[in-house]
Amino acid sequence: MRDCLDGLRRQTEPADGFAVLVVDSGSSPATRDALAELVAAHPGARLVRLDHPGVSLARNAGAWAARTPYIAYLDDDAIPDPDWIACIRQALRGSRPPALIGGRILPSWEAPLPAWWPPSLRGVLSIIEVEGQGEYRTRAVPRGLEPYAANMVVHVLSLLAVGGFGADLGRHGGALLSDEEVQVAWKLQDAGHAVRYDSRITVHHQIQAQRLTPRWLLNRLFWQGASTVVTRRMLGQAGAVWRALPRRMLVLALCAPAALLPADSTRLIAARWRFAYALGFVRAALGWKPGRAAARQAVARPVQRTPAAALSDPA
Repeated sequence: MRDCLDGLRRQTEPADGFAVLVVDSGSSPATRDALAELVAAHPGARLVRLDHPGVSLARNAGAWAARTPYIAYLDDDAIPDPDWIACIRQALRGSRPPALIGGRILPSWEAPLPAWWPPSLRGVLSIIEVEGQGEYRTRAVPRGLEPYAANMVVHVLSLLAVGGFGADLGRHGGALLSDEEVQVAWKLQDAGHAVRYDSRITVHHQIQAQRLTPRWLLNRLFWQGASTVVTRRMLGQAGAVWRALPRRMLVLALCAPAALLPADSTRLIAARWRFAYALGFVRAALGWKPGRAAARQAVARPVQRTPAAALSDPA
């Protein structure tokens, strides 16, 4: 969080041209006190505290506390480029400003990415390295590109009009539920708003070494499978879940022997991550409620990321 706030302090835009809002989502007393000191030392920053953990709750609280037309979300482990605010303002100019803009997220490694890590799964570490600009879900950007709320700008009233971030998605403690920003983006786009990607808006994501293990990757893919089901149902695509279910069940059957390996082993990782994703998908499709499970896990392990939001007026 200190590095994130320092990044906001180094912006090329005048400090009185934007506000900083930090949301503390159910942290421990020691973390709460340390965070209060950090925010107090940042001129003009405001601190909002929540009694309950959950990243979606925190982001919604940030939106309700915002006093500007747009809110620009950061995670506490993301450091914005010095021209971050300036690039946001530039992207919002025009006769039809987008309701949501996703930005580029470059990795800042605490330890080197292991050689066994599947190249196709860099994205699960919240990395977006695509260059350029364009509307999501069109040929203007690569197929499958999605926004991550570690670097995302949203029109506040439009966000609240679609119900904000879904409480059944997003991190809760050690439960790695995801896709809360994807659900928001596609709801806005389906409502007729422009939803764009712009690589000029760049942050550097601090990737902890503890994430670069087989155990973390498999856990992340399990929750991603469950997140996919929840997101599709939220978007009215329940039929897509049922159509995909037989294939996911086949993956479970084919990859089950590999899943018997120890969680920390790197052997047969390709089969094991596919098994983990399929297991999360199948369980959620057949009635398991990942949001409730995540909330229970958060109560048991109240370790929370604390998102930071910088507020920007496009004028």
